[in-house]
Amino acid sequence: MALVAPTDGERLARTSSVALTYAGAESNVARHLADLGLASCWVSALGDDPLGERIAAGLAAASVDVSWVPRRADAPTGVFFKDPTPGGTRVLYYRHGSAASALSPGDVDGWPLDRTRLVHLTGITPALSESCAAMTDAVLDRCAALGVPVSFDVNHRATLWSTDDAAERLLALARRATIVLVGLDEAERLWSTSTADDVAALIDGPRLVVVKDSDREAVEIDRSAGVPARHAEPARRVHVVEPVGAGDAFAAGFLGAWLRGDPAPERLRLGHSLAAWTMGTVGDHRPGHGPVVRPEGDEEADGR
Repeated sequence: MALVAPTDGERLARTSSVALTYAGAESNVARHLADLGLASCWVSALGDDPLGERIAAGLAAASVDVSWVPRRADAPTGVFFKDPTPGGTRVLYYRHGSAASALSPGDVDGWPLDRTRLVHLTGITPALSESCAAMTDAVLDRCAALGVPVSFDVNHRATLWSTDDAAERLLALARRATIVLVGLDEAERLWSTSTADDVAALIDGPRLVVVKDSDREAVEIDRSAGVPARHAEPARRVHVVEPVGAGDAFAAGFLGAWLRGDPAPERLRLGHSLAAWTMGTVGDHRPGHGPVVRPEGDEEADGR
């Protein structure tokens, strides 16, 4: 989606300066993975309009493969706005009827799922429309048939569907994945679970369950060897400019390390590092020097 955000920290109603960029949960992850030097492909749909052109060109310039992203003349590119408020950033989405919301199971047949090491999905896509929900199921079905691992970031968006509507559906999708990432706060809201171990016990299908507890820690529970192995890593202390997008950065760091074959501590640490780096910008992705990794004992990772 196209992203419009004030550059002066003012509310949308008062700002005189905005930046026009692009973002979205899955494309954010794709960009971060490309930053890590991993081959990354983003699959969706864009409108045949200037915003779609800007997004496709920007992702391609960031080394993300967009070969399987059609440009549709019958639907526009979605757009969202960030509105800084004293209580935190408010995000306003305008994606009803967008090209991406028209994705359907028929689109899946043309995607190169058989040539991937990992497919990443989020709980945002099935909430966009009935056809997107069916498309998500089709991706999971095809990955299961091909033996392709799937990571699933729960990413519950209350503006798209209510907690009651989302809870059962998101749990069913999570149980079908290989790797699940979820915030402890959203898990409590959706399923009344209060600890990482409760979450892992409920989401009993995946090989790995990663539970992020805001600025405290992230916990990985690994069932690959049969007996669950639990590992926790504290979050980095950061100077926060903008928190939106940090969850996607964490997901990319964790998944990138997993794809490299790194052990659990390194997977969680790289997730924290990318999240810390991203929180130093008003955008959902922060270009430049890459993830911040501080020596032991240094309490702050502020992006410098």
